[in-house]
Formats: sequence, C-alpha cells, structure tokens
Amino acid sequence: MTTVDQAETVRDSGYLSYRALIWRRFRMNRMGIVAVLILAMFYFVAIFAGFFSPYDHNDIRIQVRYLPPQELHFDWSTGFYVNGLTSTQNPETLELEYETDRSQRFPVRFLSRDGSGNLRLVHSNGPMYLLGTDRMGRDLLSRIFHGARVSLTVGIIGVFLSLILGSVLGTLSGYFGGWIDHALQRVVEILASFPPIPLWMALGAALPAGWTSIETYLGITIILSIISWGGLAREVRGKVLVFREQDYTTAARSAGAGHWHIISRHLLPGCYSHIIVVATLAIPGMILGETALSFLGLGIRPPMTSWGVLLEEAQRVTVLLNHPWLLFPASPVLVVVIAFNFLGDALRDAADPYS
Repeated sequence: MTTVDQAETVRDSGYLSYRALIWRRFRMNRMGIVAVLILAMFYFVAIFAGFFSPYDHNDIRIQVRYLPPQELHFDWSTGFYVNGLTSTQNPETLELEYETDRSQRFPVRFLSRDGSGNLRLVHSNGPMYLLGTDRMGRDLLSRIFHGARVSLTVGIIGVFLSLILGSVLGTLSGYFGGWIDHALQRVVEILASFPPIPLWMALGAALPAGWTSIETYLGITIILSIISWGGLAREVRGKVLVFREQDYTTAARSAGAGHWHIISRHLLPGCYSHIIVVATLAIPGMILGETALSFLGLGIRPPMTSWGVLLEEAQRVTVLLNHPWLLFPASPVLVVVIAFNFLGDALRDAADPYS
C-alpha cells in the first residue's frame, strides 16, 4: 500500500463505515480481485458442468480408451474442426494405438444439442476429446468439469460446519473459562496431536462400504469438518479472552445483560473479520483433504467423481509413463488452492484497513 493510499484511508476513515473501509482496501488488492474472478469462473463452470461438458461424464467408450488429447483445428472455410481417428492394437502391449486421419474432418459446433438432446457449449459428431480419455474411454474434460462440483462444494460445506463448531466452542471456551475451557482445549490438543493423513485414512475407512455416493460425500464432509475446527476455536478463544475484559463488555455485564446478549453483541462481532479470513484460508485445506482421501481410494466412490477420484487413476507409474494426460485434474486443484490463498491474504489485509 503506497503512502498516498494510506493517507487517503486515514482521511476517509472518519466518513466511511468499517465495512466500506474493508471493501475499499480489498479493491486495491489486484491479486485478490483476480482470485475472486478465477474462483467465480470455476464455481460457475461447476454449477453448469453439463452445459460446458462436450459429453456425458459417465459415457463409456472402450473403443477410444486411453486416447491422447486431440488437436482442435481451424479453417477459414469450415471453422473449427477435429480430425478422425484410426486405431490399431499393439501386438505386444495389447493396447490401442491411435493415428490421426486427416482425410476426415468433423466440424465443431457451438451451442448445439447432442444426440440425447442436451444443450452443449461445444459439440461434434466426430471424436472430440481435447484432454484425452481414461481407461474406460470417458472424456477427461467432461469428468474434470463434473468433478469440480464435489471438490469445490466439499470445501464450502466443510468450512461452514467447521466455522460453526470452531466459533461457538471457541467463544464458549474463552468466555466461561474454568472446566469448560480446560475440557475443550484438551479435545483440541488431542485432535491436533494426530497426523492428518493417517487420521483421514482411518476415519475414511470407517465409512460403511454399502453407503451410496451421496452418503459417502456427506460423510467425508463431516469428517473433514470435525478434524479442522480446533485451530479456529483456539484463535477465537484468544480474541474472546481479550474482548471479555474490555470496558464495553464489563459495562454490559454490570447492566444485567445475559450471557447470550454479551456473546452475540459484544464478543462475536469482533471476531467476524478474523473468522472470514480463516474460513477463506481453510477451504483449500478441505479441498486437498477430499482430494487426498479420494486419491487413496477412501473418499468419493463411483459413479460420483471428483478431482481426487480422477487422480486416483494416475497412481501407477506405468500409467503416468504411458498416459501422462491423466494428471490434468491436478491443474485445477493447484489453481483453485492458489486462488483461495491469494483471496485469504487479500481479506486479511483488508480486515485491518487502518494499517
């Protein structure tokens, strides 16, 4: 922040509300704005994944299994098109090998309907697999779009649940103290003493094998929430310990205000900015947690898909050597995690507009 910006913030602090100052400071952070735009794009694509996907993400086409990414061509006379394919079976590896048939051209249409009547952003009557296919011949691009629904929402839902647990229990621990504080802090220390990956594996393996995909999804979300609330609870507790000794809290207590009034009107509002920042920075951890569980085969199960499920297929070294495009799902994970971290840093700076 430049000296001119600091001077303008101090000058306007007497005229703008605290929220307006936060928004003003946030707008000055270009990386934070870029992160918001990137995340908005990812969530928009996830919501309308069926429209953006060239194919149904569960369509199996064994005849094009392990197909490398195809090239998208452009010609001024025909527009965008993809070439046809010819396949032969390798007599040694028994795997299909593909060659581009340049004599065949299949035009790429935009905003058209496929054979099932579903509206697609991009569609072609010929083979159009821009990111390749997996071992079942399913379009990897379509599966990445649909996998975003699970991987992105598990972070939002998980953080929402952990926020409730961390905020409420942290406030109770700091406000009442005594045996409540000791009991809650011992629980937090126990959760923090376990290494995260083995703990995720143990809790993920405890899920019944007969659960449906939706039940497994909710189970993974609850597991991640239960594990991750301790850090926020301790941070909120530290702030509440300071706020409860302030003059306005003592005055409210002397005036006969109840515990809930003091907590809801004088303690929690002072923690809101910190809670928002912590939540923003915790979402990437939730996404990585779900990705790790699914990668290890203990998370989301087919027919549901997520980025972790897609990366699970790339565990073997032979697959990576022969079919490296199966690592493409790691790219959106990396971009989303970095964007959330930039957003969290921007919110952390904006939450203190007087600095």
